[in-house]
Amino acid sequence: MQVQTITRRVDPHLAIDLYDPEAELLLLHFGPQHPSTHGVFRMDLYLDGEIVVKVVPYVGYLHRAVEKLCEKLTYAQITPVVDKNDYVAPMTNEQAINMAFEALLGIEVPRRARWIRTIFAEMQRIASHLLWLGTFALDMGGALGGGSTVFLHCFRERELILDLFEDVTGARFHYNTHTVGGNRHDIPAGWSAKVKAALDVIASRLPEYASMTLENRIFIERTRGVGILDGELALELGVTGPILRASGVDHDLRRDAPFHAYDEVKVNVVTRSAGDCLARAQVRLGEIEESIRLVRAMIDGIPEGIINAGRPIKQPAQFKIPAGQVYVGIETPRGELGTYVIADGTANAHRLKIRPPSLHALSALPHILPGATVSDAVVILGSLDPIMGEADR
Repeated sequence: MQVQTITRRVDPHLAIDLYDPEAELLLLHFGPQHPSTHGVFRMDLYLDGEIVVKVVPYVGYLHRAVEKLCEKLTYAQITPVVDKNDYVAPMTNEQAINMAFEALLGIEVPRRARWIRTIFAEMQRIASHLLWLGTFALDMGGALGGGSTVFLHCFRERELILDLFEDVTGARFHYNTHTVGGNRHDIPAGWSAKVKAALDVIASRLPEYASMTLENRIFIERTRGVGILDGELALELGVTGPILRASGVDHDLRRDAPFHAYDEVKVNVVTRSAGDCLARAQVRLGEIEESIRLVRAMIDGIPEGIINAGRPIKQPAQFKIPAGQVYVGIETPRGELGTYVIADGTANAHRLKIRPPSLHALSALPHILPGATVSDAVVILGSLDPIMGEADR
């Protein structure tokens, strides 16, 4: 006899008027202040005592109209604008949009540039996950002694990565280093040795992070079994990245649809099956280890050659892309970042659409937050690692 398990899910469209008439529901506006909501994000929480019964998220407080901005600017002017979308991993925004332009032009990026892009992407993943871990500890606040120790330790190591990016680009945060056809900046002499030294420091301190979080009894009690998202629902909602992999779905575009130089290296995909806040933390810490391994494996093997297959752009208005349309998706620290471009043969995109992984992650809140407490709401939201710059484009 076959036994079928039926998973009961929360109704995200619960009509409050039909809820228990004896209950005294309280409407709590959670946000849109910056602390705990990871940006100008607001949730309306309907509470029955301390228990959340319904969630209505609002993401309209940071509307930058960046997609329309990209349609008004020329192709050559767009890169520094999208840097600010996922402002925790700016490099990945540059990579995604320029790869779409390159696909329309049929440009083959030089091998040296592909390797540099891959190394940059993995270093950006390390920096992004370190920032997430530090702010996640702050979300828990008093549970981890205020969380400031983990936060400052993670920032300390993240600075090592930003120093390396500054050596290459001259900027610490918004780099404008990727361009159509390759890269704008080549790596300087002695940079590889600095990278290996920084990775040695970060790798040596990963056990310290684990002892303060994954092996901390209070951290475990606040995250285990909290905010469970099953793999089937995650796929239905379009959730990708570490959140999807923490829900037991073994999917990673670096391995499944290789871009840059990922077809030349082996990517070990980190997964967990629990789908809770603890699993999401375990996946991200595991990905830091894997990114360190990938950069170490590639840093001494960067091929010689040019870093850009295109010609220098002197007049942005003269740089045009033939008519056509394309979608390109890459794996960022938050999941699949997609760029859909419709070109009409002019110097401006006719239409440009960005698929942000953070928006899909936030769409899970009405499904996984009901049944949790108010204090759990902060932890669950933080575990999704949303960046409002890309969620509200």
